[in-house]
Amino acid sequence: MLISRRGPRLLSQGIYRFLSTKTKEAESSTQSNHVISSKQLLYTTDPTSPGSIFFLPHGTRILNKLIQFMKNQQTKYGFQEVVTPLIFKTKLWKKSGHWDNYKDDMFKVVGNDITKEEYTDNIEEHEYGLKPMNCPSHCMIFAKFDRSYQELPVRYSDFSSLHRNEASGALSGLTRVRRFHQDDGHIFCSMDQIDGEIKNTLELIKDTYNVFGINEIEFYLSTRPEDKFIGEIETWDIAESQLKNVLNSTAGEGNWATREGDGAFYGPKIDVLLKDAFNKKHQVGTIQLDFQLPNRFELKYVGEDGKRDHQPILVHRAVFGSLERFFAILLDHYQGKWPFWINPRQALIVPINESHVPVAEELQKKLSGNIVSCDNAIAPLTGFNFHVDIDKRGETVGARTKDAIQKGYSYLIMIGDKDIANGTFAVRSRDDRKIKNMTSDEIYKMFIALEQSYK
Repeated sequence: MLISRRGPRLLSQGIYRFLSTKTKEAESSTQSNHVISSKQLLYTTDPTSPGSIFFLPHGTRILNKLIQFMKNQQTKYGFQEVVTPLIFKTKLWKKSGHWDNYKDDMFKVVGNDITKEEYTDNIEEHEYGLKPMNCPSHCMIFAKFDRSYQELPVRYSDFSSLHRNEASGALSGLTRVRRFHQDDGHIFCSMDQIDGEIKNTLELIKDTYNVFGINEIEFYLSTRPEDKFIGEIETWDIAESQLKNVLNSTAGEGNWATREGDGAFYGPKIDVLLKDAFNKKHQVGTIQLDFQLPNRFELKYVGEDGKRDHQPILVHRAVFGSLERFFAILLDHYQGKWPFWINPRQALIVPINESHVPVAEELQKKLSGNIVSCDNAIAPLTGFNFHVDIDKRGETVGARTKDAIQKGYSYLIMIGDKDIANGTFAVRSRDDRKIKNMTSDEIYKMFIALEQSYK
């Protein structure tokens, strides 16, 4: 744990280098998310589980922040989070229509506690499918209870992992995977609530992308497939007409396009596309209008007339879409320079020499929210906890600050004799040349303000 002892003069030299030195990364052309992830140690893959992502600790921090962000937004819009099973018997998928229209993209699972004869005689009881989406399980939850028109709309959200059997040749990093997570949501509503629910979802989509500095959004209406679809054409026409009206009133006529035949097998949808740093388009958010699954699951509610024969409409929606894909878009978008609130490396403390390490450790505890020892107290459920590291290596200050640049830290905090004597610390942001002398309380309050404002 040897620290460089080359003297206090390096304090200003190291900080200046952190502020003004441009690394080769910054000067080079746009880097792919694979390259950035390798440098920042965010995720990896392995051929034993093709199409599945191993999120490393720092990548998991980003993924959890995305989920936390969306959970907060969904609460604002009246969603209730649920957790649903990973596998279901194939008879559920036949009931929902997935088995006839989607089974080629599903994984089948069979238990190992039955004989071949038992399996052959009663396949439906022993054959399962890994869920590719959450809508059937959310329909099952809705159907478990007597419902009234006064409860509608009922909104469920679900972040459970999903599996889709993509062809091995189509797999690509984070953007085309077999196992993924989605900010999946389903809204059960009446006919006269459809317009408001879809407009609210479009508002959430725009507001969310704006937080990430993504303003170029393309909207598409995906219509009924030619062959694989369920339900009556007349019902499809009504659903498509409603989506057209909402797009015209929100995006504006002429500001969206049609994708003929690209709808889901159970209903038309609005797809939202973003461009990455290489101008490649990715589908992210989606809004799907579904009259079919409520019918297949015989979903009913009691109307104002007191009769329990009213059927809800189902709106499928996702804002991020695949979290893995959105992660990749953000990697390209930010080029590794994450905003503070989502940065997995928010601050690095650099003690000038070994005598400054105890003060650095106390500061790290405070900024990380780790003020109490795990031996004598239980951590609170809520609070602000920041990702703060200490570089105690015996390298020069210059070498350690250069390393901080490459790893993408938002803030560098230097600790020397003068800082300890004054009770302040030299703080420098990644994007600003100005050095601020701040107390630990001031730094902590600044971090809270940055996180709360999504900066």
